[in-house]
Amino acid sequence: MSSSIAAGFLRPALPRPYKVKEVASILRSSLTAFQAGAVLVGVVVGIGIFKTPAVVASNVASEAEYLGLWLLGGLITLIGALCYAELGSTYPHVGGEYHFLKKAYGRQLAFLFAWGRMTVMQSGSIAAVAFVYGDYASFLVPAGPFGSGIHAALAVIAFSALQLMGTKVGSRAQLVLTLATVAVVLIVTVIGLTISSPSAPGPPTERSGATGLAMVFILLTYGGWSEAAYLSGEVRDAKRDIPRALLFGTVAVTALYLVANLAYLMAFGLEGLRQSKTIAADLVASAVSAKGAEVVAAIVCITSLSTLNATVLTGARSIYALGRSFAPFAVLGRSTLGGVAPGNAILLQAGVAIGLILFGAHSRDGFEAMVEYTAPVFWAFMLLVGLSLFVLRWRDPKRAHPFRVPLYPVTPAIFCGTSAYLLYSSLVYTGAGALVGVGILLAGIPIFRFGRRQTARKSPGRFKGQTR
Repeated sequence: MSSSIAAGFLRPALPRPYKVKEVASILRSSLTAFQAGAVLVGVVVGIGIFKTPAVVASNVASEAEYLGLWLLGGLITLIGALCYAELGSTYPHVGGEYHFLKKAYGRQLAFLFAWGRMTVMQSGSIAAVAFVYGDYASFLVPAGPFGSGIHAALAVIAFSALQLMGTKVGSRAQLVLTLATVAVVLIVTVIGLTISSPSAPGPPTERSGATGLAMVFILLTYGGWSEAAYLSGEVRDAKRDIPRALLFGTVAVTALYLVANLAYLMAFGLEGLRQSKTIAADLVASAVSAKGAEVVAAIVCITSLSTLNATVLTGARSIYALGRSFAPFAVLGRSTLGGVAPGNAILLQAGVAIGLILFGAHSRDGFEAMVEYTAPVFWAFMLLVGLSLFVLRWRDPKRAHPFRVPLYPVTPAIFCGTSAYLLYSSLVYTGAGALVGVGILLAGIPIFRFGRRQTARKSPGRFKGQTR
């Protein structure tokens, strides 16, 4: 979950006036299989591995189940990436999922995806990343019982202000921070593997959830594999190199996560892991010193802020694009300060994210509350994207496929079945936040219909006979 909370969940959908050529990739047809796999590793590995293991541990009954689910998450990641690789290579478009959904189901569902990104997935992801930062920042600078929420809100405000000034982290800085994240995971893993016995946990806690909920958080940590849809247009030979890149990338990430979680279990035990809010810092503190833990916490904070900055940036552009393409939201499509920033979009996004942080700060765990809020909407669209593979193959049988998902239709059926199960789990095993997220998504239906009627009045015939 690096910029993948900003990426896999959240790639911006461009409005109709934009052309694909305007956003052409400088890496097009230049990546080798190894380079593409390395990009996938860099996108996937992020702050989630410092937060979700404790949540997963609270929802499993044994250490074997704990490690088995992380392995299963890697396999599901590979299957999903293969499905996206076919869609992305067959229908290349900067709109990503928005484009697939529009071709398969029409404008209304594509609009709901864009609406869901703006109100649920993107804003909820910003709040979730901010809470990870808040937890580790509170380790360094305690701020009372609501310290995590206070730090989270201040971070959102600060980076939204930077975006209003047109400030963004350069690609080289992002690469350095991604490498720092992987380095921290490896350092923490080595320390955990060298500890001979688990540190003494507090009083035993009961298992708080179920396997389905554990998988929701595991696959969140693997988030970013959907970027494979965009790598497909940038490798030298998509038919040959995409499977190799995906195999390398997912195996590397799965191996890293398995070893890291084995280290956590060796250091804490399952019960100790359930009780840790700042895993990396606690592990280093138990093995080295509190000062060493502070260094790790500071690095995780920096990594979190890097992800937060990228998420705020991409989210604001997504909202800006929606404003440019949908008349009722035209105010969101206006730039500020000489066109250097989508000001209104940034302000709306910050307001929604801060509202969610206030909600999360009063829950048992702010990060978990945000995942619960976003997960049903996210997995609903994952399911629809998976089904679109069947729909588009049936509707467009003569279309050239540079890459075909292996073992069709079994592979996409497994992906769709998994997405459906996780949609079910994210509704059944989570709190009220999940229902709130679904309710807000459904509110987009009357908004779309109202906007279409308004546009039809101003431009008669624009929607006549147009369903796609």
